[in-house]
Amino acid sequence: MRPATHLGLAAILVLSAVSYAQTTQVPSSSPPPPPGSSKPIPGSPTATPAESKAAKDEASKKADSLPSPGEALDPHIKAGSEDDVNAIGTRNIGGRGLGNWYSTDWEIRSGKGYSMEIEKSAHMVTDPVVNEYVNRVGQNIVKNSDCKVPFTIKVIDSDEINAMALPGGFFYVNSGLILAADEEAELAGVMAHETAHVCAHHAARQMTKMNMAQIGSIPLIIFTSGSWTGYGIYEATQLAVPIAFLKFSRVDESEADWLGLQYMYKAGYDPQAFIQFFEKIAALEKHKPGTLSKVFSDHPQTPDRIGRSEEEIATIMPARPDYIVSTSEFDDVKSRLARIENKRKLNDKKDGNRPTLRRVGGGNNDPSNPNNPSNSDDRPTLGRRD
Repeated sequence: MRPATHLGLAAILVLSAVSYAQTTQVPSSSPPPPPGSSKPIPGSPTATPAESKAAKDEASKKADSLPSPGEALDPHIKAGSEDDVNAIGTRNIGGRGLGNWYSTDWEIRSGKGYSMEIEKSAHMVTDPVVNEYVNRVGQNIVKNSDCKVPFTIKVIDSDEINAMALPGGFFYVNSGLILAADEEAELAGVMAHETAHVCAHHAARQMTKMNMAQIGSIPLIIFTSGSWTGYGIYEATQLAVPIAFLKFSRVDESEADWLGLQYMYKAGYDPQAFIQFFEKIAALEKHKPGTLSKVFSDHPQTPDRIGRSEEEIATIMPARPDYIVSTSEFDDVKSRLARIENKRKLNDKKDGNRPTLRRVGGGNNDPSNPNNPSNSDDRPTLGRRD
């Protein structure tokens, strides 16, 4: 009887356990569903539609916001590399070598020669206040860059949103760029980008690539009567300037973005302004084609370039307590330049080649003269009441 008793007791215990499992919820050991899954998590409250919308809006806001400097700082930055902002000024980027056959003296001579031609043909802004301010902003960036040449910075009177830096540090800023910027940091960002082209010797490196291509096509040059088809010409301010001086490859443009952001950051400016300005100009170009300079429009700020710039800001630039965004002096200079531009446009409307007609008062040809024979209408004559 004892074995049967034990068997009956075991069966009772098994039935009890099954009954308990059916009436009791045991937490699942499986991982929760991924975010965005429609499967609810057991035991968790269901979000209301209003809460879901608020969460989506918050996520969208975070996705649209620009990263802050040092947000994801890389602790493994190689000292002295292009990623090391603390090494700015000591780095030799794009210097003479296999990819650059030209010396610094050649860059200065070439840049100076073309700058003299530009200033002969272009209409320059001669206002000392505007020139001094733009020069000061640019020299501050140059001082915090890798350039090894002195810069000469001037302003061209042109509505086109553009800036160009020739080899050797001859830098020109269009008045249209200054008027399009809303903050000093935006102006500084574009100037830093152009400064980077000079620091990295992009013009000399482009010329070297052309020379390499021409060496490989010497028979072709002979058959084309010596025409150097490898050279392109870009019309800038009605002047033929070698295309290698102004129009760069996508790799060079990306490097100028990378270095220019560092230079404006080193000079104290908010690097986010660089991205904001180009996004704003791209939107303006869609509504009003032709606003952006052809040099810029050929190499737009693509999503890849913008994404890389955002990554750079977050990973290689240590956070700072404050940044320069704009100044009251920028607002004053921009207003002063706007008045100069408006005056210039007003004067441009006058055509000096057209004759000026002057009415001779009191003559027979004056239609208001009552003695004019042709004035025979019956309109009443108004006189002043005493």
